[in-house]
Amino acid sequence: MYSSWPCPTPDGGTGEEMMLGFDQGRTTRILLLAPLFDEANKFRRQLVEIMRRLDQNGIDSFLPDMPGCNESLARHGEQSLARWQEVAARAADHVRATHVFAIRSGSWLAPEAHAGWLYAPARPAKILRSLARARTLAAREAGRDETVDSLLEQGRTKGIELTGWELGSRLVGELETAQFEPAAAYSVIEQADIGGKPLWLRAENDVDPAQADALVALILAGLSA
Repeated sequence: MYSSWPCPTPDGGTGEEMMLGFDQGRTTRILLLAPLFDEANKFRRQLVEIMRRLDQNGIDSFLPDMPGCNESLARHGEQSLARWQEVAARAADHVRATHVFAIRSGSWLAPEAHAGWLYAPARPAKILRSLARARTLAAREAGRDETVDSLLEQGRTKGIELTGWELGSRLVGELETAQFEPAAAYSVIEQADIGGKPLWLRAENDVDPAQADALVALILAGLSA
């Protein structure tokens, strides 16, 4: 179920990253792209539930680690959107993906050469400011005075740590300026399409079997259309 895959490195070589996979060599093969930053923890269990349901419906699925994320040994502060996008495209090719399913900020990485589904894609600048706002709240509780604008100014010049995530200045700049628009080959799934309170707004990390069922049902409907 767990394996390593040859992830491209900035020097043109390859390094090993982890991948969770349900692989029985079936015709339909879906690459999953997890959300980035703190929302990754909110969806860790839910992604496995989705993959199990896909497996039960005769579909192979794969969830790769991005460099700097999850079990990766690469430094998060050295990553960028452009790099993650390159890695996601390489991962799709490696597993011979027929489709891609991406969640929230993972939607930013969905390879344009593929088709699939984007679940509740978020705006990069909004996610960045949410991370900065969370740090200001923690600072206030600790008796420090920080503002979102001052944190982002620091991030643009020398990088910054936000809610435990090290963001380099390049990544901060990308998040501030990126204008994400879903590629035409992807269908957007909104939270209203599946119902219930979204996992990323819950106070604790959680799993929602009903929402996993609804998401997989929409994927299956799309495949049969």
